[in-house]
Amino acid sequence: MDIGTVIGIVLAMGLIIGAIMLGGSIGAFIDIPSILIVVGGVFACAFIMFPIKAVIGSIKVLMKTIFAKSPDPSEQIRKVVQLADIARRQGLVELEKAPVDDAFLKKGVMLVSGGTEERLVHSILDNEISYMRQRHLKNQGVFKKMGEMAPAFGMIGTLIGLVQMLQNLNDPSAIGPAMAVALLTTFYGSVLANVIFLPLAKKLEERSEEEILYLEILMEGVLSILNGDHPTIIKEKLEAFLAPMMRENQE
Repeated sequence: MDIGTVIGIVLAMGLIIGAIMLGGSIGAFIDIPSILIVVGGVFACAFIMFPIKAVIGSIKVLMKTIFAKSPDPSEQIRKVVQLADIARRQGLVELEKAPVDDAFLKKGVMLVSGGTEERLVHSILDNEISYMRQRHLKNQGVFKKMGEMAPAFGMIGTLIGLVQMLQNLNDPSAIGPAMAVALLTTFYGSVLANVIFLPLAKKLEERSEEEILYLEILMEGVLSILNGDHPTIIKEKLEAFLAPMMRENQE
């Protein structure tokens, strides 16, 4: 589970709610029509801009991103080195019998053990990475657009409230409360954009970059095995993808 995301959202919301409670009543910041305008409007626009499956799929991907564990490249580098040792001692054909849990690595190993030429192996694996990147960009795009729309619907709600307020100027005592309610939609829009949608879009981007790097390490390892590189050389080559601290953990 990505505890950092949960901590960040809870901390941000806690600070906002705490500041509100220190200055007055939390009830003054709750207005159902304003919530409906902002939240409903944002999701309505998302359904207009993207297919329904894309919006729902993005939410599912987000949940997976938060609750799934990030892949450990160090562990997979060790696995690639083991496979390289098998290939060097027993031949590429024996790789077919080696147990491999990762689906991407397994595909690469099967291609290599089947005698596929290097150019084709590289093309197949690189295409898979490219298509995965495109899918991830779509998911990020949904949350980025929702982050852009939230302040806009906040402003729309504020304008609606101001129009309603101006229609009742004959009652001065009602102007203050009406103005407060009108501004709530702007508040909701800003919170949704800057605490929820845009940070989550960035989180998806970061996790996507991690996964792409992870797959590029595996692809380089598979191609190195196919070229007959020594396991020690493969280990050094793949560790170059990692930060120095992670390389130390490899020892």
